[in-house]
Amino acid sequence: MRIPFGTISVTERSKELIRDILDSNRLSSGRYVREFEKRFAELVGAGEAVAVSSGTDADVLALAALYDFGAERGDEIILPALSFVATGNAVLAAGFTPVFVDVDLKTLNIDPLKIESAISEKTRAIMPVHLMGKPADMEAINGIAKKYDLRVIEDAAEAHGAVYKGKNAGTLGDMGAFSLYVAHIITTVEGGIITTDNEAYAEILRSLRSHGRACKCKSCILNTASAYCEKRFGSNGSGDIRFVFERIGYSSKMNEMEAAIGIGNLDIYNEILQKRRENLYYLLEKMKQFDRYIISIEKEHHEEIGPHALPMIVREGKGFTRNQLVKHLEKNGIDTRDLFTSMPTQCRGFEFRGYKHGDFPNAEYIGRNGTHIGVHQDLGKEECDYIINTIEDFLDKV
Repeated sequence: MRIPFGTISVTERSKELIRDILDSNRLSSGRYVREFEKRFAELVGAGEAVAVSSGTDADVLALAALYDFGAERGDEIILPALSFVATGNAVLAAGFTPVFVDVDLKTLNIDPLKIESAISEKTRAIMPVHLMGKPADMEAINGIAKKYDLRVIEDAAEAHGAVYKGKNAGTLGDMGAFSLYVAHIITTVEGGIITTDNEAYAEILRSLRSHGRACKCKSCILNTASAYCEKRFGSNGSGDIRFVFERIGYSSKMNEMEAAIGIGNLDIYNEILQKRRENLYYLLEKMKQFDRYIISIEKEHHEEIGPHALPMIVREGKGFTRNQLVKHLEKNGIDTRDLFTSMPTQCRGFEFRGYKHGDFPNAEYIGRNGTHIGVHQDLGKEECDYIINTIEDFLDKV
């Protein structure tokens, strides 16, 4: 049996929309991107959604929006030491300084008890990551942010469908940044999207994704209907508004074909979510029998986990390594991914920050001993049982 890490659902409606888009010759951001944004915002329960070209860009632009509210380049952003490296890269790409905090080994998320000691007069925001779709402790994080007048930007890359105390991921802070990469629950193949209830943030984000230009309407008549725009040539003598740049920006627009795939995913979102959640919760229940050997996340009563993947962390002193387990899984057709690393101490690119090995013991332990496997909608009970049986077969030989 072969069990790939991820899959992609391209619906017939998506294919029809792509054919229409190709026939129209309007391939760049237009009316289908606007439709995708509107529907994504409604799904999450946010007032606004701004589509961009990647989940990393979603992080970058959400952070860059802070400059309009007094942040300065070099200011600090607090984030977990453990995440996909894009989180740390985004902080640097936005012009900020990453300040890392260790994670809780049980939840894989930033440890709120360690945040306050990392705050300085230069801190501007906290960026929790809902790793593996497990919601971070947002009540504690928001409490700290309020106390120190900080913004909260959720890295919700893997958290489609995650719910924390009755609220969806992406509505738990000032902004939420989602990835729409191919292996995620909602995908546009490549792409990302930022959610917020703040209209001012959304307007800035629309400017930032298009070089910082002053042209930032929620729905642009120029690229959705090719019609005359009353705002384009203002009366202030500044010329074409599309060539007036209000801030340092990026080139991060989503295109129409990506949006078409995303719209198809939204059509079947509940079906995808239900299947993936069924797979994840089934596997988590079955994994309990291996608890003395392997740590995984647990569903708590106040949450729903966004079913991105099944994390597994080898316990210390059990007579085998993560790499040995991974080799067994891969030889038996089960695709794996390392469970990321401690960015500040296990990723060479962050050495300049001056952290040393041992500063983030939990993140480092997970970086050495963690892996994860897919729970996607193409899997069923037979595949899930095969995963469990394969792990059991390995442990029987330890």
